[in-house]
Amino acid sequence: MLAKVNAGAVLGVEAYPVEIEVNAGRGEPKVIVVGLPDTAVRESADRVWTALLNSAFLPPMGRTTVNLAPADIRKEGPSFDLPIALGVLAAIDEIPSERLDDLCVIGELALSGEVRRVRGVLPIALRARRDGRAGILVPPENAEEAAVVEGLDVFPVNSLREAADFLNDAVDVKPLRVETAKVFDESGAYEEDFADVKGQEFAKRAIEVAVAGGHNLLAIGPPGTGKTMLARRVPSILPPLTLDEALEVTKIHSIAGTLPSHQALVAQRPFRAPHHTISDAGLLGGGAHPMPGEVSLAHHGVLFLDELPEFHRNVLEVLRQPLEDGVVTIARAAASLTFPCRFMLVAAMNPCPCGFHGHPLRECRCSPLQIQRYRNRISGPLLDRIDIHVEVPSVHYRELAGDGRGEPSPAIRERVLAARRLQHARFGRGGQVHCNAAMRARETQAHCQTAEAAREMLKHAMQELHLSARAYDRILKVARTIADLAGSDTIQSDHVSEAIQFRTLDRQLWT
Repeated sequence: MLAKVNAGAVLGVEAYPVEIEVNAGRGEPKVIVVGLPDTAVRESADRVWTALLNSAFLPPMGRTTVNLAPADIRKEGPSFDLPIALGVLAAIDEIPSERLDDLCVIGELALSGEVRRVRGVLPIALRARRDGRAGILVPPENAEEAAVVEGLDVFPVNSLREAADFLNDAVDVKPLRVETAKVFDESGAYEEDFADVKGQEFAKRAIEVAVAGGHNLLAIGPPGTGKTMLARRVPSILPPLTLDEALEVTKIHSIAGTLPSHQALVAQRPFRAPHHTISDAGLLGGGAHPMPGEVSLAHHGVLFLDELPEFHRNVLEVLRQPLEDGVVTIARAAASLTFPCRFMLVAAMNPCPCGFHGHPLRECRCSPLQIQRYRNRISGPLLDRIDIHVEVPSVHYRELAGDGRGEPSPAIRERVLAARRLQHARFGRGGQVHCNAAMRARETQAHCQTAEAAREMLKHAMQELHLSARAYDRILKVARTIADLAGSDTIQSDHVSEAIQFRTLDRQLWT
């Protein structure tokens, strides 16, 4: 008898439907899996047959053929175990096949028949709703992420036996419901807070400007001055994630397998801090079966690169296109996959190899040539894409020993939100430009009106600092953000002056 089961698989960050056909016939006892299966899918026959026996079912004794359609796309992973098993049971009349018509099924099987978690459940659930399915059977550990999809009944099943009994109406499995508003409320508070940072007022101001305009930032300073501490608190002043943004981020983490069990949504801004030994494939994504890299896992959040010059040169250079476009395209012979990666880059570095160049108390042991080589590990084109360069000096003892706390993150976030609201009103919602850092030439010309004194200051900076056209553009955008924080429609000279102060590596004392 022939039975059909609706399943799904992920290609890039989107899912596509997979129809599993199972035919249980006569002949030599044998299981054949077709439809471009990988090794894990081919091995599913052994897992499924053992799980059937351990769940008190008698598998077909003749030739069984399993087809995964469409047959021209390679199927990967163990997520087809449960739908194949239910297809076998429907083919031998152990469950009614018509019950499977309006359901999507996904899950890995243990040899005992237990249903194990898989990756990519959220995009598959979204695709199932789009295809008009009434419900989806998922592993219990994946149920919460699937339940955020409204209009789709999510049935968590613990075992193959429970799934079969549910389809036979022998047990009642209640559909899981998740209140997204409650998820956001429970995940709204960040553990890290700027109130814990003592001193570094100039650096905190630079971070506030960077977040308000969506600008990338580079912190330069000796070891132990708090660069990493400051970076880890950046997500706490970013605007809260919207539901659409949270779904995008959760899809990526679900596909990558980094979403914790029983977690419905990634409701906080991601913070990713890869080690400097990471490869370009690890950063951008890729592999034999392309998966999201760190830049995509940081989508709508922060990518922190500590000890920036220690990263391999080729790894840093591949960042240039994602920083500009907000997407990563991975081309393979069979397909070209696109992963979103709109993130805020925060990087940190020492001023020299030993870390103490320009330190008021510690002596630098590096020669000028060593310092120049160290800084040259970061290319000019990459530096031009980092809008703000800020010095993070050593903190004095009286600041460290003081009892006072710094300004808390919620207070800073309120100013950031006020500036972002001005930008949303300026650019409109839903367009390609969502913040000042994303302005193109047309928007920069239209929205960066400068006073006469500000224009003269920009002209002087271009001549004295030998700025590139891109650096000039970055200064203008940062000045626009500073004006937004001040509530000014026009960019004034003090706004330009502060923006120039945030270009440390362009100023003569660093050249």
